[in-house]
Amino acid sequence: MLKGLFETHINVGDYKASAEFYERVLGLIPLHDDPARKSKFYWIGAPGEAMFGIRENYPSPLVQRQHFAFRVALDELEAARRTLQERGVKTTNFFGESEAPLSVFPFMPAVSVYFEDPDGHSVELLAMLDDEPRPEFAIMPWPEWENVCGRNKGDFA
Repeated sequence: MLKGLFETHINVGDYKASAEFYERVLGLIPLHDDPARKSKFYWIGAPGEAMFGIRENYPSPLVQRQHFAFRVALDELEAARRTLQERGVKTTNFFGESEAPLSVFPFMPAVSVYFEDPDGHSVELLAMLDDEPRPEFAIMPWPEWENVCGRNKGDFA
């Protein structure tokens, strides 16, 4: 039946500004621009794998904060965080801390970095970890997870 999530769309206040953000900051691959509907669509990953869309003032001019995550490779997560910061984007861990280690979600397990787009949507870059899920643990800093798993961060690279 279901094989994955193919697409998601968000309402934005200015589709041209949001398009610039998603293309320049995240490097999304443009698929289709529909100026008449103030919409733009992107491929995520390889063409045909997943789609992301932005649409101005749809279904209304009220932009409600949304949350979504893009999956990234574990060995690219730290570089992605640095790239975001170099492009003027404030990044945080799950708890909203900019200067603290990234957070691990032991129930998955996964590690991620958070930031906001021009409309304040919560965007996450998430990397799955190869470890066994540990749902008995609360969300924790990445270095603490490394200790729980009995290795140092260098083993993840």
